[in-house]
Amino acid sequence: MSARMFVLPVLLAAGLAGLFLAPGVSFAGETIPGQVMVAAFSRGDLSGWSKKIFTGETAYSIVQIDGRKVLKAVSKNSASGLVKKIEKDPEQYPLLRWSWKIDHTLKREDATKKNGDDFVARVYVVFPRVLFWKTRAINYVWSAKLPRGTAIPNAFTANAVMVAVESGDGKAGTWVNEERNIFDDYKRFFGEDPPPLGAVALMTDTDNTGDEAVAYFGDIFLSPARP
Repeated sequence: MSARMFVLPVLLAAGLAGLFLAPGVSFAGETIPGQVMVAAFSRGDLSGWSKKIFTGETAYSIVQIDGRKVLKAVSKNSASGLVKKIEKDPEQYPLLRWSWKIDHTLKREDATKKNGDDFVARVYVVFPRVLFWKTRAINYVWSAKLPRGTAIPNAFTANAVMVAVESGDGKAGTWVNEERNIFDDYKRFFGEDPPPLGAVALMTDTDNTGDEAVAYFGDIFLSPARP
């Protein structure tokens, strides 16, 4: 599924509901003062998240698993995502932090080709550039084949980068905590300081490969740099 999915009209349509500071919420045993809770799945809260449907519909639901509430995504030859508008300065909130778990990666995934541009799990950060009308996105993905740490252009558009933060099935079935510095990543991939962040999104998609996938997403945070 093309990274063109979260363009400016979607960002303008999505509301700001559900955004709140969560200074007392810990992530992976750590609390960063002033962090923003973007996704409160542990509270069963989906407010502020909007659907974006492309081919079929990935089923998203809050479930209780492993002793906590999380978001479950089930995709069967389908592609749809969830997007939440959130306007933040990435220099002030550079750290994107989340946890996820998968059942297995996609056998027919090939991120270098349009017919293989599916991932069992991805978390997006979206940067609308109003002056040039070209939204840019960084896709943090759990890839089947891209080596961990690999970054490549999206198969559909040069305005999006795919970053493999996990690779293969070695950690399938276990919860993995992730952290990325979106300010530094944007500078590295696009060669300039980022504009204000416009949205965070997530997706499990299998429309190009015809595969089936199950993924789970924990809470998502934007955090200041550590003191």
